[in-house]
Order: sequence, then C-alpha cells, then structure tokens
Amino acid sequence: MTLDPNFPLESVPAASAQPAPPQTETQAALLDPPPPAPLPRQHSRLQLWLHRISVFLFVLISAVAGVLLVILPWTPQWTDNYLLLSFPWLRDFISSGFFRGLCAGMGLLDIWIGFWEALHYHEPGDPK
Repeated sequence: MTLDPNFPLESVPAASAQPAPPQTETQAALLDPPPPAPLPRQHSRLQLWLHRISVFLFVLISAVAGVLLVILPWTPQWTDNYLLLSFPWLRDFISSGFFRGLCAGMGLLDIWIGFWEALHYHEPGDPK
C-alpha cells in the first residue's frame, strides 16, 4: 500500500500500520563486554634500536634545520649569494623582513616539532 503525500495521516486506519519488528539479540549484543585486546607484538632488538635511531635522527635533523632557519635569514649570506645576483626582484623579496620572519617562524616550529617528538617518545608495544 502506498501513501499519497497529500493524504492526511490521521485518516489511515490503525490496522494497516505494520507491527514493529520483534526484538532480537541486538540489545544483548550491546551489553556484551568488548573482546579482549590483542597482545602487543614483540619486537626484536634490531627493530627496537632502528626505531630509537630513527627518532633520534628525526629530532637531530629537526633541531639543526630549525636553528639554521632561525639564524640564517638574519646574516649577510642570506642575500649576498650567487643565486640571487641574477634576480634582483627575488633578492628584494627574500631580503624583506616579512620573508625573513616567516623563515625564522618556520625554524621555531621545526625546533618545537623535534622536541615534542623527543618528549613524547615511547617504545613500540608500551602503553602510552
């Protein structure tokens, strides 16, 4: 039976309404305890040390790149280099305070990301 959208619902007889589906195991499934968590995978010593070295290198590279980006834009080597002598408009843009501040801000962000990663380091398989 199809209903006309212009037909008022109050005039539909109650007998034509379909009964609600029977309650099945869905309610019981919601109350069941969650399945046990899988056991953490055991890592070999080599994998553990490779993970430690990769985190150390990431922190080191982030810190060094960040320090360079903070200091280098404010030195004379930033604008007096061979690559910029051919493009005076690019040299003017790169020597502007806005661009130097943008590079220094990116350097501070890079340092912060490196140290954040070092402070939040955890061994694989350890609970956080």
